[in-house]
Amino acid sequence: MQEIRVAPGADLQAVLDRAEPGAVLRLSEGIYRQKLLLKTPGLNILGEGADRTVLLNGDYAKKLDKEGREYNTFRTWTLAVCADGVTMRGLSVVNDALDPAEKGQEVALSVYGDAFYMEDCVLRSTQDTLFLGPLPDDLIDRYEGFLPDELRKAGKFTQRFERCRIEGSVDFIFGCGEAAFTDCDIVSVFDGRGIGFVAAPAHELRQDTGFLFRSCRFTAGEGVADGTIFLARPWRDYGLCRFEGCSYGAHIRPEGFDPWRDSGRDRTARFYESPAVPGRVNWVRQSF
Repeated sequence: MQEIRVAPGADLQAVLDRAEPGAVLRLSEGIYRQKLLLKTPGLNILGEGADRTVLLNGDYAKKLDKEGREYNTFRTWTLAVCADGVTMRGLSVVNDALDPAEKGQEVALSVYGDAFYMEDCVLRSTQDTLFLGPLPDDLIDRYEGFLPDELRKAGKFTQRFERCRIEGSVDFIFGCGEAAFTDCDIVSVFDGRGIGFVAAPAHELRQDTGFLFRSCRFTAGEGVADGTIFLARPWRDYGLCRFEGCSYGAHIRPEGFDPWRDSGRDRTARFYESPAVPGRVNWVRQSF
């Protein structure tokens, strides 16, 4: 098995490009300020700890590209994983644009691959921290010629996160992936706007797994007021999201869930919470 050791200052994109499928990449302590696109399957990427090995970039949705076009949410990633079977441990992925009110969405990690696994890592941004592919069907069509093909892949992509810390402010876990979060810290941060949302699922009706939060802790950072954060809102009709055995801080609004303004998506949203919490909206269900 190929094993590659990487130090800060190295061209990490070049390393990713030349790595063989199934290779082990060991990232030394330090900050890697690069925008990264991973297309090699089966890579095992190991840092020296989430507080010591950091992948960092600062793109944002309203940034203009060389052709004068706004980046759009889906080009702001610090790291985009576009391959199957990738594992990551002991590192952080951060978008440090940190001003969504002025700059728009700021993605840290995008995953467009199946059998993705992340353990003991930190994901940090504000709005739209973690995107779990694929894109909704309508956006796959809309962004033809704008997004590269690897970001427009359709299919069933599974992702697992264990003992991770995910920080954000608005819709900071979003997409159509079949994603499971176990024993994770889901941290709402203050971005100056007051109201926040954790998850924004956009699953098609044909999907039957969606997002699962199991034994996760929903907490808040400095400046986040009590009763200002919703657990989830449906980004598209039929969004699917489950919360099982989780704990919630006082920042979570009593009703728990939002229908995405006046969209009427509360009629199709598939949201589940167990055990039941008094005061939740009447369209959240207990059993799946």
